[in-house]
Amino acid sequence: MDPSSLSKVEEEKARSARRVKLKASNLSLDTPEPSKLDSSLKRHTALIKRMRQSIGSDNRDQIIKDTDSLSLEKYIDEIATAALDGIARCKTEKDVWAAVEVICTLHRRFPTSFSPTFVDMLASAIAPPSRAALSALPPDQREKEDAARITRQRPVIRVCSELALVGVIRDSPSRSGGEWIMKSIKELLSNDPTLSSLPLLSTFLKSYARPYLGLTPAQTKQIPSDSEPGTLSSITTSETQGSFPPLLNEDEELVEQEIRDRFKRMCEGYFDNVAKKLVLEHKRLQEQDRRNHEAYIRSGEIFEDRQQAYEKMTKGYEKLLASCQTLSELLYLPMPSLPTASQKSDSIQIGSHAGGILADESEDVSLASGGKWEDEEERKFFEDIQDLKDFVPKSVLGIESEEETDKAADEEREKVEKEKAEVEAKKLEQELEGLKANGDIHTNGNVHHGEGPDSPDDEENGAVTPTPGSPKPSTPSLSPQLAPQGPSQLLTALLTRLPDATNRALIDQAAVDFAFLNSKAARKRLIKFLTTVPKNRSDLLPHYSRLVATLSKYMPDIGSELVASLDEEFRYLQRKKNVVKELTETRMKNIVFLSNLTKFHIVPSHLILHMFKVCLDDFSGSNVENIALLLEGCGRFLLRSEDTRERFGTMLELMKRKQSMQHFDQRQILLLENAYYQCNPPERAPRVEKERTPIELFIRHLIFDVLAKKTIDKVLKLIRKLDWDDPLVQRCLRKVFTKPWKIKYSNINLLAMLTYDLQRYHPAFAISVVDQVLEDIRRGLEQNIYNTNQQRIATLKYLGELYIYRLVGSSLVFDTLWSLVTFGHPDGQPLPRQPCTLDMPDDFFRVRLVCVMLDTVGMCFDRGSQKRKLDNFLVFFQYYVLCKNELPMDVDFMLSDSLEAIRPKLPMPKTIEEAAAAVDDIFNTLIQNAGLTIEGDSGDDSDDDGERPQQDDEEDDDTAGQESAAEDRAPSPDTIVVLSAQDYLGPSEEADAEFAKELAKIITDSSTESRKIDKKAAWWDSAVLAPGSRKKRTDDNEGDADGDGNATNGESVMNFTVITKRGNKQQMRYLPIPSESALAVHTRSAQLQDKVEQQHLKRLVLNYEQSQEAEELKALENRSRTSAIKIRYVG
Repeated sequence: MDPSSLSKVEEEKARSARRVKLKASNLSLDTPEPSKLDSSLKRHTALIKRMRQSIGSDNRDQIIKDTDSLSLEKYIDEIATAALDGIARCKTEKDVWAAVEVICTLHRRFPTSFSPTFVDMLASAIAPPSRAALSALPPDQREKEDAARITRQRPVIRVCSELALVGVIRDSPSRSGGEWIMKSIKELLSNDPTLSSLPLLSTFLKSYARPYLGLTPAQTKQIPSDSEPGTLSSITTSETQGSFPPLLNEDEELVEQEIRDRFKRMCEGYFDNVAKKLVLEHKRLQEQDRRNHEAYIRSGEIFEDRQQAYEKMTKGYEKLLASCQTLSELLYLPMPSLPTASQKSDSIQIGSHAGGILADESEDVSLASGGKWEDEEERKFFEDIQDLKDFVPKSVLGIESEEETDKAADEEREKVEKEKAEVEAKKLEQELEGLKANGDIHTNGNVHHGEGPDSPDDEENGAVTPTPGSPKPSTPSLSPQLAPQGPSQLLTALLTRLPDATNRALIDQAAVDFAFLNSKAARKRLIKFLTTVPKNRSDLLPHYSRLVATLSKYMPDIGSELVASLDEEFRYLQRKKNVVKELTETRMKNIVFLSNLTKFHIVPSHLILHMFKVCLDDFSGSNVENIALLLEGCGRFLLRSEDTRERFGTMLELMKRKQSMQHFDQRQILLLENAYYQCNPPERAPRVEKERTPIELFIRHLIFDVLAKKTIDKVLKLIRKLDWDDPLVQRCLRKVFTKPWKIKYSNINLLAMLTYDLQRYHPAFAISVVDQVLEDIRRGLEQNIYNTNQQRIATLKYLGELYIYRLVGSSLVFDTLWSLVTFGHPDGQPLPRQPCTLDMPDDFFRVRLVCVMLDTVGMCFDRGSQKRKLDNFLVFFQYYVLCKNELPMDVDFMLSDSLEAIRPKLPMPKTIEEAAAAVDDIFNTLIQNAGLTIEGDSGDDSDDDGERPQQDDEEDDDTAGQESAAEDRAPSPDTIVVLSAQDYLGPSEEADAEFAKELAKIITDSSTESRKIDKKAAWWDSAVLAPGSRKKRTDDNEGDADGDGNATNGESVMNFTVITKRGNKQQMRYLPIPSESALAVHTRSAQLQDKVEQQHLKRLVLNYEQSQEAEELKALENRSRTSAIKIRYVG
């Protein structure tokens, strides 16, 4: 025999002897009255204060001494309250026993005044909390409240258990307080749907399993795995009694045999329910883990809310598992078998259905493309309905026993259990006869269930099973509590909460709450409430249908009466089918409610088919909407259910025939077609995913996923490292770079920047990209398909970004803008409200495209000829906008914002006449300027146009500078060809020597050439003159050249500047030289030659640009003359 088991037996015997001695003292009530008792207020106050602090082992002796020496009669209530406060601080077994001794001392002195009051206080302290108060708290606050309550009630239960054993708490003068303890614990466990009171039962069983349940320490051998819950404790007890001598005789037991048997069966039943809940939670946790795995496969990540829910579920499951293991050890019962992931029938299969033995074929069929449910969530909503017996006691539900709802397999198991129980009973009878234990065979609760005359009604079915839930109405309260709300008020509050129950968890909880308030009147109120759902709250009908389906399993009258009421309403609406407008919402609510109840199998199939047939017989008016609603609501379910497939399919064929024979308006045809294809969608092959090579996937990943401002340089390097000689790589890059609508709109400028960077290394690639972009813009104008609008916007944005990065010129941008407002119109000129096939007056998409282009590049055209071109286009664009119908508000705002950004002070014409006049003025001016330019050059125009190249260069520089500043990015590196790792070590000595040699040669050649220059002809160019002096000298020379020079002695002279240097200061003197001298003649000829060369270069530059403008204006003039259309309105 195990020594540890022997020590436990000895400890239990010592505790029992101590309790028996104290019980005898309490029953005798022979406490001697002292001759003189102290009644001083000070000592009484000190005693109450000491008791309130603790009545444990530290204060035990002093409290007992004061109790025997003080009068205490006037302070009974204060002492009782202080004792209850002191119990809360008794943590150890020693403190609990000290508290029991103190209370026993007070009980012996005041058995009638102290004991009843204190017992009522104890009952209130261990009473379950109010469900209404807990439901009003948020979940986190509810958990904190439960934890504080458990800490507060744990020592109170231990003290109460000891007091019931020593005779302070008694059920009757001749009985112990075992039934009082059993009912108190039963109240705690029955009123606990979240199993928060389970630690209290564990605490009770750790210390009092032997006196209250009759359980003795088990042997160390293995518990048989084939033992059933609820019977193993009897086997263990019998085996233990065979190996251990009985601790006490029956007459020495502190709790009656009948109470012990009932208490043991109650704990075993409770453990069975906890085990079932553990298995259920284990399955839910595995299902959640499976769903998380599927979501991770689909999207590559698990969202935070799903992860938090899984962690919370895991935490709750681990807590429940630990509690269940503790109960298993204390009750000597085996743990339930938990299915592993490999044992589950619904293994993870993504994109296919498992065909193995464990695969749930019916679920696979229902979730297939042609199944009765559209997705997994819908299937769970309509099929995974909670069983109320898992949350509500069976006595509340009105079922006699759990066996009534089990299947044939469970019945066979029960027969085996009964046979085992009979065999065990016979063994126990033989053992009891052999031991001759006072002949009390009839007290064996394992054989005779509830034979005693005092057996309550709830024990007729065997073990009492307190399942997590609310308290039973039949259980009387044993302690004075505040009067709870009546069932009527609770039902009213429940019905008030129902409109807010818009998810599965809330509606399932409402079903559990209603089960505790179940009565005939409550069911009638619920049915009346469900039939008066507001017309505009059709979103509640699926959840109400789930509530009815949950309750109908145990309250079938709810479903039948609700269906009868809806059927009667349907018949009434059929009689009032001529009243269309007023009863439309009522008809919709009726059909939707019936459809949802059909999917929960509440409405019989023959009834819903009859309703469909009634509507089909009179296939007109409101019945068209009714049939459409039926098809959308439950048509898919009926068409794919085994018992209704053939009949409903026949009705659908009849409906299609009648629809083809009758005349319906467009709205009704659309309703019927949508409902039919939602009910019976056409079969189509699954979408085949395009197969791409790894290099293509890599390129798409770089552009679509990785490309960002911070990573653009890395992306550029990786793209440059690709094999550009491979045609496949070039084709893939070209496809990606010419489809800007496939990337984020904010990253289009980054794609243009990449194209600009690649231009330096692969110019042909950049040209092909620009060419394809222009081709896409042209194709969009020619086709004008609505579903490509997003692509066209992205393409216009892309073209603007390409201009910003100097991949296209401004002429292409203006050509695109003009084509947007003229393409497709007769002779390229839009007319007011004249229909055009490619650009109708009510089509405003081209206006959006122009605004996108202006928003992208409009700020770049703010100077020079480009500014004039943009101003001319804006005038024509305003005319184009006025040729359209009235702009929608969003387009109008978009246009205003775009024009405000580029031309804040641009005048807006109010009427189309003003716009047409402005367009005529622009065309006339351009044609006149083109004629003047062709006939002859104008000096002013030459001067103005001569400044344009310089301005354009400045503009480009400014634009590039702004973009670089905006992007904050270094310029692209030059072309670097890496041959080997030694190239990074710097130039070699031979390269340095060759470089020095070449440099010396260049310097020598330049010095030799400089000696060949005629120093007399250009000696003044090497002179260093101050700017003012140089300008003055030039003016004098020009004056001399014009013949206005100074005359000395009647001769014309030319002034030369002579520079002398005295110290660090330069001095200038003017030296007049006769004009006929060789020096003056040579100088004058050199100046004239330079001026001629300057004029010649200037004329070449101007003629090139003016010829381009002349060609454009001449083409415009020719087109205007050939069109023979003059836009002019005369008021």
